[in-house]
Amino acid sequence: MFIEILLLEYIFDLQGVIAGGSDTSSTVLTWAMYSILRNPLVLEKVQAELDIHVGKERCVCESDISKLTYIHAVVKETLRLYPPAPLLPLREFTDNCTISGYTITKGTRLITNLWKIQTDSKVWEDPLEFKPERFLTTHKDIDIKGHHFELLPFGGGRRICPGISFGLQMVHFILATFLHSFEILSSWPNPTDMTETSESSTTRAIPIKILIKPRLSFSYYENDTSLY
Repeated sequence: MFIEILLLEYIFDLQGVIAGGSDTSSTVLTWAMYSILRNPLVLEKVQAELDIHVGKERCVCESDISKLTYIHAVVKETLRLYPPAPLLPLREFTDNCTISGYTITKGTRLITNLWKIQTDSKVWEDPLEFKPERFLTTHKDIDIKGHHFELLPFGGGRRICPGISFGLQMVHFILATFLHSFEILSSWPNPTDMTETSESSTTRAIPIKILIKPRLSFSYYENDTSLY
């Protein structure tokens, strides 16, 4: 009986990890695609970078990802504007302390508004605009691994998201592969609806619909099984 209970707890924990990882990754990819569609120049720059570093004769490889600096900037900007969890999990003060003149008593619970931090006009110029270039110029030294408090989509410190490395790897690879393989168009004239809904992560209330067509030779799609 004890072994069965432990096994059930393990299964539930594993389901939570899988659900959390897949849900947040798909959310980031959805917002990235939506933002790219609303900014055609960004799409042109992404595909130009892919054509330079990957070309049109082979598929994207894992080793290519480190060279795709503009796609990294696109993902950073997506996570800045649309963090999957805009409110970080509860934190509790274990001691009395003073922060910026405010006395905080032990036991006080804190909810961090991540979205507000990442759209602070004192830190980010045009904070609500989708501008991946900022991470190649003015904010090129800011990463998303919990080292800079201006950008904390995965949290920070000892309780940073344990799946950060795998999640980023998958988002970069999937986004690069998709944009390398297909031309994309919005299925409606003006994709401006920004309505969100918050479940386990911040998702779009209205599903994104796109039209795609091959941008490479047909032999590429026959040989690349990763597209299926």
